[in-house]
Amino acid sequence: MRVDSLFAFMALSHRSGFCVCVIAAAFYAMLPTCVSSADVSTLAPPVVKTFRVPGGQSMQRRPGDSRQMLATIDKLEFLHKKLESPKPGDWLDQHDESGQTFRQYLKARPATPTGRRSVIYVQPLGKFTEKQRQIVELSAEYLAIYMNRTVRILGDLPLSVIPDNARRVHPEWRMPQILTTYVLDDILKPRLPDDAAATIAFTAMDLWPGRGWNFVFGQASLRDRVGVWSIHRNGDPAGDDEAFLLCLRRTLKTATHETGHMFSMLHCTAYQCNMCGSNHRDESDRHPLYLCPECHAKLCFATAVSPIARYRRLAEFCEKHGLKAEHSYFKKGQVALSE
Repeated sequence: MRVDSLFAFMALSHRSGFCVCVIAAAFYAMLPTCVSSADVSTLAPPVVKTFRVPGGQSMQRRPGDSRQMLATIDKLEFLHKKLESPKPGDWLDQHDESGQTFRQYLKARPATPTGRRSVIYVQPLGKFTEKQRQIVELSAEYLAIYMNRTVRILGDLPLSVIPDNARRVHPEWRMPQILTTYVLDDILKPRLPDDAAATIAFTAMDLWPGRGWNFVFGQASLRDRVGVWSIHRNGDPAGDDEAFLLCLRRTLKTATHETGHMFSMLHCTAYQCNMCGSNHRDESDRHPLYLCPECHAKLCFATAVSPIARYRRLAEFCEKHGLKAEHSYFKKGQVALSE
């Protein structure tokens, strides 16, 4: 896998030549990143649960109407805050990025989940507690609405598919970790279904991407349509209701941010937005779960969804699962788009 095709979620440090956005402090390599394959089947596990878009997808064979999406930007702008000057240590304090408008996105001929490859697969990897399993399933349900696509959860793959030389115990924290590049290249890519727009592995294990990094929340490949994310650092959902919602909100942010990258959406530098880069947990928690007007237009174009219908479905999900701030935003957006 070419490292310049990789996207990971948030970073505390940046390596030259590594096109990533990760939360990971630079560290020295403890293990080689060249690993051997485990002796396991490369067939994808059977589908165990399917989430379909409520009311059906808008379209499957082509992207949406760019003129319609442009019209939504002005209608939604008043609901959003411009991104303030970065604080010391924030993403844009350490990374020079120019952002991406909707018009620039269109000119880039973005990858879109249309045509034959239109299904998003979720691949659980390793064991989960009951509450963690609920987070995975809610994330899959949310992704179906968010991306206007069918999402299918595959049967679990055991951690035994990962060989010893694709694992480590962190030298300071003594925490077991698995190598993201092995998951992407040796587990997901050989099992990628023919109709997959993307396959996303979810795990409760901590992740690290190789030499020079302490850990990452997740990592994805734009070209190869595969990604892996961990809920290990998102809090314990088995605590009280507030702890469950915090873990859910953080996991939804990771999954949707990375899936956006897989469909050619770059970091947002204009607004407080789910597609903003983050250098640390506090910065990530400051960013909203929803998209700014420019990024929302990109996603609606890529997934050929009615913007009003999308907001209505997202509002219903958030109301059902106690995400009050997000429910309020999506309701306001629905009204703004209807005027």
